[in-house]
Amino acid sequence: MDRYRVGVDIGGTFTDIVFLDSGGRVHIRKVSSSVEDYAQAIARGLEQVFDETSLAGPDVAEVRHGTTVASNAILENKGALTGLITTRGFRDVLELRNLRMPRLYDLAWEKPAELVERYLRVEVEERINSRGEVVRPLAREAAEAAVDRLVAQGVEAIAVCLLNSFENPAHERLLKEVLAERAPHLVSCISYEVLPEVKEYERTSTTVVNAYVMPTVARYLESLRGELEAASVSAPVMLMQSNGGLTTVADAIRLPCNIIESGPAGGVVGAQALARRVGLPDVITLDMGGTTAKASLVEGGEFTRSLEYSVGGGIMQGSRLLTGSGYLIKVPAIDLAEVGAGGGSIVRVDAGGSMQCGPESAGAVPGPVCYDQGGEDPTITDANVILGYINPSHLVGGELKLNAERGRAVFEERVARPLGLELAHAAYGAHQIAASNMIRAIRSVSSERGRDPRRYAMFAFGGNGPLFAATMAAALHMKRILVPPAPGLFSAFGLLYADVEHHYSRTFRRVLAEADPAEIDRAWRALEDEGRAQLAREGFPAERMRFRRTANLHYKGQIYELNVAAPPPPANGSVDRAWLDRLAEAYGEEHERTYGHRAGPEEPVELVNMVLVAEGLPDAPVVPDTLHLDRPEEEPGGSRSAYFGPEAGWTKTPVVRRSDLAGGAAGPLIVEEYDATCLVPPGARASLDDYGSIVIDL
Repeated sequence: MDRYRVGVDIGGTFTDIVFLDSGGRVHIRKVSSSVEDYAQAIARGLEQVFDETSLAGPDVAEVRHGTTVASNAILENKGALTGLITTRGFRDVLELRNLRMPRLYDLAWEKPAELVERYLRVEVEERINSRGEVVRPLAREAAEAAVDRLVAQGVEAIAVCLLNSFENPAHERLLKEVLAERAPHLVSCISYEVLPEVKEYERTSTTVVNAYVMPTVARYLESLRGELEAASVSAPVMLMQSNGGLTTVADAIRLPCNIIESGPAGGVVGAQALARRVGLPDVITLDMGGTTAKASLVEGGEFTRSLEYSVGGGIMQGSRLLTGSGYLIKVPAIDLAEVGAGGGSIVRVDAGGSMQCGPESAGAVPGPVCYDQGGEDPTITDANVILGYINPSHLVGGELKLNAERGRAVFEERVARPLGLELAHAAYGAHQIAASNMIRAIRSVSSERGRDPRRYAMFAFGGNGPLFAATMAAALHMKRILVPPAPGLFSAFGLLYADVEHHYSRTFRRVLAEADPAEIDRAWRALEDEGRAQLAREGFPAERMRFRRTANLHYKGQIYELNVAAPPPPANGSVDRAWLDRLAEAYGEEHERTYGHRAGPEEPVELVNMVLVAEGLPDAPVVPDTLHLDRPEEEPGGSRSAYFGPEAGWTKTPVVRRSDLAGGAAGPLIVEEYDATCLVPPGARASLDDYGSIVIDL
């Protein structure tokens, strides 16, 4: 019997578990997240799958996991008490930041409290210049005194970030030796091993975040291993990274900054794989769950990555032109825009008499009012039940019964009556406002990047994505929507479609027109050697290794860079002058696509960072030809009245199974499944493609 690969994705409300074997057989399970220890919900979900099937722990070949434990530690200020050792004169870099404001003209905005308080930032006398030359040596006695001072303060983690260490890490390595000798019980990291790149604040912030979450991530992964062993699962665990690749537990503990946004990445990876399979190279993903909605772009069959992002400052409405709300992390990450809009988003009437939806959420506990678990604030889910979109007896396959009458009464009292609206009108308004909030995220990754959303298909998943996709697509004039199988658990599916990836970068500032091609070729090959050694340690033979080069470039004098895929290498495999010219042209094209203009030939293009992606390829395809879900479809639900706005009003709407769409059907329709509800509005048409995805044409 085939062994199963297991994908586990933790959300704010539910933990999703997917079992998949090589033949496409699938077992799925959705359980409430255990906020006190997320590993407990994972173990509970595995045991439930084992109870429902003939499977057991030894049938699990691999566990792939997307986790929010690191980002939650930052959001909740529950990371380690962290100290920082830095060059004299740079103690306040974390507070000075880069003077970016997340909201223009908002004089009331306050930046978040620093992860390292000022008394825990220690300066040392040392200086390395921009060419890597030692101007002032670091005395070992000074390094020992700095470490001893932080140890005396009771810190749990220490970050080291010295000026220009990316050019010469000698002083940071000395501090690493001293830390190993005098504080072996503490976790620590040096910036040269976390982010050997130019830019002082970005490097310091990333190193501090890494140290801050290291103990939390290590404890969680230790707890997870214990829970898995208790369930007789001894299979290796791989972690999803923010960049869309997988990494080992050891690397996740050493560099947890790479898994801060691992949760949302799985769905985008799955969307990329599935869209490629059905011949859709350009899609915009919409992942809407119980707390947030996230959008990303897949273009030419590849998802886009940002060079940096902020965490802990609220939503990530991914504008490259306006950042700075939280703690900056300068590592590659799937380019996501996030808004506080989910099924649990609280609907309220503000002091000005206007309806607002989110970003506050009722979360998993107490949840929406209709969950009948103590929630008192009306939510988007309550509105969708009122509108007839959600079956109160069907959520999570009927395991979660809803108290529709209580949700209706609270929505009437808190929203409809204060606004002087009929209940259905008020609920429909909440649905539209939530959709409008999510449209902001889609525009952030499309039109704000110089991409026209009308050219893309929408790929909708998450527990609430298929419910809102048609409303949003119509507003954006998008013509096609794809809803994959098991959409409510699709982020867990995506984990099973990912490859192992390691990202390496080095600052290597050269004006391309003046650069020595041989020097650049040697530097890139050195990164490849590093990636090859890492993959070999993980058991990948040479034929299953793949290396992709990208570069961070800008016009000389600019502060910020764009990441550009490097052109294919010349026939002899070595960088030459013509190749550098093609790289400069590729940057000009990307600059024009993103910002609407490019500089003339007199403006030199400067290479800032060389980037290498080392991929470990699987020994067999990870996307099966077909999927066979073990969970039988529900019996057809007949029809019920659903409200489609003032013009259409209440409409008798057929409730169907996914398989009923094989021959195509015209809207309005409601497709009910174990993990999600899909809404097909009047005037649209729905069908199934060869992979079992619902295709909605508007």
